Amino acid sequence: MASATVPRPPEVPTRERMVEPASGWAPADPGPLGLAGFALTTFVLSMFNAGLVSKTAEPVVLGVALAYGGIAQLLAGMWEFRTGNTFGAVAFTSFGAFWISFWALVTFFVKDIPAGEVGAGVGLYLISWGIFTTYMLVASLRTTVAVALVFLLLAATFFLLGIGEANGSTGMVEVGGWFGLATAVAAWYASFAAVTNSTFGRTVLPVKSLK
Repeated sequence: MASATVPRPPEVPTRERMVEPASGWAPADPGPLGLAGFALTTFVLSMFNAGLVSKTAEPVVLGVALAYGGIAQLLAGMWEFRTGNTFGAVAFTSFGAFWISFWALVTFFVKDIPAGEVGAGVGLYLISWGIFTTYMLVASLRTTVAVALVFLLLAATFFLLGIGEANGSTGMVEVGGWFGLATAVAAWYASFAAVTNSTFGRTVLPVKSLK
């Protein structure tokens, strides 16, 4: 009697095979999306912080903060993990979470803070993000001049806004708003350069590598 043939179990794909892209397919760079989401949301909020638009219209930033600065940027961070870019993954995921937390703070939680302590609480919140941005600034010095400039301006923005809120200084908050506008312009340029250079297949707008 012939021995029964033992069926072989199906081959389990290795991690390398599971993440390997299909033949002829290359993943797009999520960086320009993350930078654009951050830039636009920062620009809108900074217009209010700088005193260029009436504070009564400030809730308009909440939808942008949740959808574009928050969710879209968070997705860009997840896709950066997929590409193996640790810096981009940490930066976009963190700032996506920042904008979502900002939306949640203003929408749900700030009303629960006693009026006399709002400034101190918001100041702590912003200064903490300034600390995070500062060490990301150090890491950005191995990316490009365009990206490093974004983090330099953003760190200054967070500290100015945080100290201004903590001390009840409208003037310092307005200065922080102007730095925020500069940050938005720098981030927009970095995004514009990345997507344009990729689309044209050559350097149209320089970003100057620091590697």
